[in-house]
Amino acid sequence: MGIVAGLDSSPDFTRIVVCDADTGAVLRQGYAPHPVEGAEGGSRPSDVDPQAWLLSLGEAAGGGLLEGVQAIGVSAQQNAVVPLDSQGNTVRPAMVGGDKRAQVAAADLVDALGGREAWAQAVGCVPTAAQPVTKLRWLNKTEPDNALRTAVLLQAHDWLVWQLLGRPVRRTTDRGGASGTGYWSAATGAYRPDLVEVALGHQVMLPEVIGPSDAAGTTPEGLLISAGTGETMAAAFGLGLGLGDAVVSLGASGSVMAVHPEALVDQSGMITSLADATGMHLPVVTTLNAVRTLRGAAELLGVGDLESLSELAMKSTPGAHGLVLLPYLEGERTPHLPHTAGTLVGLRRESMKPEHLARAAFEGMLCGLADALDVMRGRGVEVRRVFLLGAAAELSAVQAAAPALFGAQVVVPQPADYAAIGAARQAAWALGVSQGTLDPRNPPAWQGAAAQVLEPGEELAVGQAVRQQFVSVREQTHPGAFRS
Repeated sequence: MGIVAGLDSSPDFTRIVVCDADTGAVLRQGYAPHPVEGAEGGSRPSDVDPQAWLLSLGEAAGGGLLEGVQAIGVSAQQNAVVPLDSQGNTVRPAMVGGDKRAQVAAADLVDALGGREAWAQAVGCVPTAAQPVTKLRWLNKTEPDNALRTAVLLQAHDWLVWQLLGRPVRRTTDRGGASGTGYWSAATGAYRPDLVEVALGHQVMLPEVIGPSDAAGTTPEGLLISAGTGETMAAAFGLGLGLGDAVVSLGASGSVMAVHPEALVDQSGMITSLADATGMHLPVVTTLNAVRTLRGAAELLGVGDLESLSELAMKSTPGAHGLVLLPYLEGERTPHLPHTAGTLVGLRRESMKPEHLARAAFEGMLCGLADALDVMRGRGVEVRRVFLLGAAAELSAVQAAAPALFGAQVVVPQPADYAAIGAARQAAWALGVSQGTLDPRNPPAWQGAAAQVLEPGEELAVGQAVRQQFVSVREQTHPGAFRS
């Protein structure tokens, strides 16, 4: 079928991969950081001039990188919102990231609709400071003139696709990106313009949501541009996730997402109901404490890095000699304990050794993520294998404990630009459909990620005993925390 490109515009850089459209083999790559002067002079880092994304895109594509490419897919950072006026000009810099300025606005919005359950029912998620709907509320309250001038709302990948197509009258997005806005429901597949009005104070134009294999358009040069999507959805597509697959991402905080055939409406608000880039759904559960638990333990024990902490933990045994750490160091979101602190239980003279505390930190972090997996399982989500992402996934203590604690096969993919690869796969799909060689319901069957596969094996019973010990301590300390 030829060659296609996928570009991922992350918060800090643009990465481009050029792939064989049939196999997914990466043929060429480009990279460029976003220019720091892209942020307007003196503005806060939550405000970014979207021209910075175009500048780094142009630099990353330099040197003939896109020569011969027939189609491009775009992945971009989620939660960025680009307000445009009626002429298509930016009203103000794009509002990006987990914007702390919007925390009060998030609480306002929750109250305005009648509580967390009302939001979960309406759009499958409860507003947070990061979400576009919340940023609109902040804009309305803080910059009312800019709010009034706003006539069109785009996300980062919508804006980039629109620019690549030469700023046509038609503006598009995809289900994946739309599902993270807080004003589009994955369950109904429809916008909630009334929620935009609640947040921004008036109605605006919203981009048309096109199908996963649809093309957003073709450039004057004949280059096909696919729908585009958010980074999370693109990475899932690049990894080749399917039914029965979950992803556990180990950042400072943690997240668990899984592929599911239908949207999950969760009254407790623990599940965020996103759509994926294929027509399926991506329910997500977030924990506030993952690698920050390990970093805290490393500082407490005076070890220099996480590799040293991992080596120390491996000198202990499963169960950490009875030490159990509830790792709620920043409060916790899953379970919903926003004002709590961490708890260390089981201190005895023989357990008061650095290696046992190190082991308890790893087990506490992984058990917290296992709790998040169980929230999914409790709603009927099948979890046969767990993809483990993030630098901490390479640590021996994580790999030794995770399969038995999660009760599933664990897959540790080799580091790669999965969001850019997913964007390229989407481009290949749209190209194949336009040429009549691919079914619009079935994406191209690219080779999956190269990965290390870890089985629970004989350790499963031991791991489940450790997990039960954690659950018992959690129930004693925070009874009923998971009852919604």
